[in-house]
Amino acid sequence: MRLILTQPRLRAYDNTPSLAMLRELPDRLVGGLRHDDIVLLPEHALFVENRDAYIEMLTSLATDFGCHIVGGSFHEIGDGVRRNTGAVFTPEGTVLGWYDKLRPYADERNRVDAGTRLGEFRIADRNVLVLICADFWFSDLFLRAHEVPDLVLVPALSVTRKTTPDYSRALWRHLAIGRAYEFGVFVGISDWAHTSVLPKHITSGVGGFADTTHDEADVFYRAIGMRDSCVITPDFEALQRFRHDRGGRGFYWKK
Repeated sequence: MRLILTQPRLRAYDNTPSLAMLRELPDRLVGGLRHDDIVLLPEHALFVENRDAYIEMLTSLATDFGCHIVGGSFHEIGDGVRRNTGAVFTPEGTVLGWYDKLRPYADERNRVDAGTRLGEFRIADRNVLVLICADFWFSDLFLRAHEVPDLVLVPALSVTRKTTPDYSRALWRHLAIGRAYEFGVFVGISDWAHTSVLPKHITSGVGGFADTTHDEADVFYRAIGMRDSCVITPDFEALQRFRHDRGGRGFYWKK
């Protein structure tokens, strides 16, 4: 399995440039995309009005890419539903399952309600937990998972009230490392690039991959940085050794 984290320059409420940039992703990857790859899109990577439009766009991307896509999220509002939600799509374009934002953030709370569907999936024989943006900051949501996740994926739209993205990037980096170590998981985050266009807010570009299974502390977190994507090949055998070592010292939590 390879994990493709994305951090494109997106434009709120204008899908044309955003979708064009996402469709170029396979051309920028050496060897293209593979059937067992997972592409993680940021929260609100595409702005849609309803579930049908979201499914249509993401189904097209998944079949074109030929791999799994964790499709960010959108605000589903109507027929008594108000939630920030997203889906995982198979390489064949079918919906594997849905996940909600359980803890809406800031002004979003005026538009959507707290969701109910925790994003637990089995992809490529691995347990995957999807937490939308701010949900990643609540450790109790990890404890709700029925199975211990191997990989935690976070579609994010990080914003900051600071003049630079440095503050948010540092917080997200340290949190991701902490979560990876505490729960014995890999953490992948996709986000909007810092240069994205979002009314009233500054985006931070906090995307990256947390891996604490090795001794190189300087690279516990691999930031996407100025790129619009990065490819990670998680070493799940190393993750198992990491869990075994910590468990043998009574220092690893397991359900």
